[in-house]
Amino acid sequence: MSSTSTKLRRRMKGLVRGARGLRAVTKAVLSTDHPLLAHIIPMRRCNLSCTYCNEYDDVSKPVPLDEMFRRVDKLGELGTSVITISGGEPLLHPELDDVIQRIRKNGAIAGMITNGYLLVAERIQRLNAAGLEWLQISIDNVMPDDVSKKSLKVLDKKLQLLAEYADFHVNINSVVGGGVNNPQDALTIGKRALELGFTSTVGIIHDGSGQLQPLRDEEKRVYHEMKALEKSSFTRVNSFQDNIALGKANTWRCRAGSRYLYICESGLVHYCSQQRGYPGVPLEEYTKEDMRREYMTEKGCAPHCTVSCVHQVSIFDRWRDPQTPSPAAAENRELVQIK
Repeated sequence: MSSTSTKLRRRMKGLVRGARGLRAVTKAVLSTDHPLLAHIIPMRRCNLSCTYCNEYDDVSKPVPLDEMFRRVDKLGELGTSVITISGGEPLLHPELDDVIQRIRKNGAIAGMITNGYLLVAERIQRLNAAGLEWLQISIDNVMPDDVSKKSLKVLDKKLQLLAEYADFHVNINSVVGGGVNNPQDALTIGKRALELGFTSTVGIIHDGSGQLQPLRDEEKRVYHEMKALEKSSFTRVNSFQDNIALGKANTWRCRAGSRYLYICESGLVHYCSQQRGYPGVPLEEYTKEDMRREYMTEKGCAPHCTVSCVHQVSIFDRWRDPQTPSPAAAENRELVQIK
């Protein structure tokens, strides 16, 4: 049970996070000339091997700290509002705390996506000290199976530690869709997250290229129950998933490469984790002109995209300039049709 002083400290930190978030939203509305969110990969290696995931390997070394600093500083120069550390498994990086501190030094909101396996009380307290502001764990099932070991049975003790020690915001994402044997697990996971004081969201598992996988009837039922558990703010930014659940395409303007940047372990800028190779420009060479070009570029993969973070940042500019087709978009569209 958290003490009164701990609850007060967390409340104060939450108010500061909220104020920083409000400034980021205001900046997003006023100007399109900066990234809202960047995912940066310090480590492609992961300690798990979920069968649906194409974002890891078991051999890569950590990106050297000085190189991570250069990349974070460059994102700071571009005016990036939020920098999320992802992977692979970022907690495998031996100097992760220094990376988080560098993000905060650049004025960006610092987040992380982890599988949670390596969290212990001391590690959570170090993340507090480093200045981490939000963390997400995606839990795929209640009991581990051949598809995923990210189960509530394994991770519940980690969640209890987060509830006791974490000063940063924690969101637990559960999933429905291809590969999940028991859709009802999502509800069990979501309710447990709320019980521990976290927020809860639901995601739809994509295929190997991040594309649409329509839900079966039972999955749809669970999906709508989960949406009812989400806070209204999450429900609004995740509304694109309603069409995905029905197997329908979304009509939207993807701003990847501009408002959203995915920086792989090699330091290249990509549209997202599922469309690596576009535009494929080194971050150190990425300019405002690149961002303006990609802001206007129509992405052929967009109608059936399930990548939540890209949809969410694009919401801010949905009402702005229409996009125009490009050769890269046409090539992307052909790849999607082939797949």
